[in-house]
Amino acid sequence: MHKQRVLSGMRPTGELHLGHYHGVLKNWLKLQHEYECTFLVVDWHALTTHYKDSHTLSDNVMDYIVTWLAVGINPSLANIAIQSQIHEHAVLHLLLSMITPNSWLERVPTYKEQQQKLKDFDLGTYGFLGYPLLQAADILMYKGQLVPVGEDQVPHVEFAREVARRFNHIYGRDLGFVEKAHAAIDKLGKKQAKLYNEYCREYQENGIQEALEKGQALIAAAENLSLSDCERLLGYLEGSGKIILPEPEALLTKSAKMPGLDGQKMSNSYHNIISLRDEPNAVAEKVRTMPTDPARVRRTDPGTPEKCPVWEFHKTYSDEAAQQWVHKGCTSAGIGCIDCKKPIIESINQELAPIQEKIREYEENPSLVRNIVQEGTEKAREIAQDTLEEVQQAIGLD
Repeated sequence: MHKQRVLSGMRPTGELHLGHYHGVLKNWLKLQHEYECTFLVVDWHALTTHYKDSHTLSDNVMDYIVTWLAVGINPSLANIAIQSQIHEHAVLHLLLSMITPNSWLERVPTYKEQQQKLKDFDLGTYGFLGYPLLQAADILMYKGQLVPVGEDQVPHVEFAREVARRFNHIYGRDLGFVEKAHAAIDKLGKKQAKLYNEYCREYQENGIQEALEKGQALIAAAENLSLSDCERLLGYLEGSGKIILPEPEALLTKSAKMPGLDGQKMSNSYHNIISLRDEPNAVAEKVRTMPTDPARVRRTDPGTPEKCPVWEFHKTYSDEAAQQWVHKGCTSAGIGCIDCKKPIIESINQELAPIQEKIREYEENPSLVRNIVQEGTEKAREIAQDTLEEVQQAIGLD
């Protein structure tokens, strides 16, 4: 059986940090063994907010790719590609923009949230308004069945589903669609065709979800159908048309929440990061100067770990015994804040050391990195070209 296809990406808008590592990259390391993965550096997305800082974009792109490789993303298991090198993304985004209502874009939750958070940026641009559609084009281009996201990104996947559904509704009924669907039904054989027609009637007339699921399973099990016949029968079953752009599903990921040095979400925008490239002395300095429980004014004052950003780091880096030591020592004033921070500094530096060694190895061999990117981008482009050709044919631009 073919592995399900997964697409994910990162905007190269700053240094990769511990938040990226624990929140995204560790998950990618697992996914690459379980699915057919494409990981994109989405540099066009970076321009939606950082268009004035584009002089650093090229360096950031390569830094990201080198770091991905250093943490263990394997090019023999996953495609590593650069969005802007696959121009089909821009074309699909343009074509989808013709059918996407403005109101859909304005209601995406992160649209207003990002405007409030990123007040230092001029976000009154079409690019920023339309970035969820560009993201949808990225997903739909590869017909990605699964998109690994956190809960806050689920609305973006749902938006991509709505765009795909609208596109299929408008363009999915090609000339002679019903006749071709009936011909495909005949290929199922009398018994299976009768079942399929029953499922169609139960779902379309009575809305029975179980009938839809049984019909989908029947189509998936049919061995003598072409891909076009399968897509056409799925569309006919759902009462729409041929499924040109499959609707993706959100793959909710469980990831460690890595706070920033100030307790907020770790982000380059908040200047509260520990970079994956920070040297040991820099890590030590950043952790030592982290704010702690404001109630601990003096060494002898007891504290509340739950009110301290350092405690959140212990949840990620310390085992249960160490966490108990920290909790007891803090609440009883048995240890000071510097004592509490020492094991965190040691753990972070131990984690970063092998990654940074790999980074240096890849940076000393830039031709290897370029070849990996070129190969991954070519593989991704082949998929993109096939999808765009199908989309253009459905619209009538072939």
